[in-house]
Amino acid sequence: MQTDPMAYLSEMGIDQYQLMHAQRLTGYQTVSISLPSDCKLLLISPVLPQGSQAEFLQRVLKSMQLTLEQVRHLYPQQFSQLDASQLEQSVEWAWFAGCLSSELTGTQPITKVLNSPLLSDIDGNNEQRKALWQQICSYS
Repeated sequence: MQTDPMAYLSEMGIDQYQLMHAQRLTGYQTVSISLPSDCKLLLISPVLPQGSQAEFLQRVLKSMQLTLEQVRHLYPQQFSQLDASQLEQSVEWAWFAGCLSSELTGTQPITKVLNSPLLSDIDGNNEQRKALWQQICSYS
């Protein structure tokens, strides 16, 4: 059973919506996102990896000595909801797949940042896979 409510709703075929500019609503307060203590990598992507993309992600993670249990997916608009103090605890990697990393400023404690197209665009594309691998190796 999945613990991510967004993934659970997606599996049930239920549409999900998020406010893009919640700050414009009077009195609305965004809820900060909590990360588990074992989270080592944040995958920020407009697409939740499922099926073959999840399998591809697992292969990449294996080369990084990480497991799926150490990864958390966030949609790009959720990144600003993270508590910066939590990022300092254990997160080592931020992987922006299919979106810009412009929200990650120099004040964030994450030093290993990957930028790539969507996972579905990398899997099976040797040029994109090589570019991703070079980024990963640059932090070794």
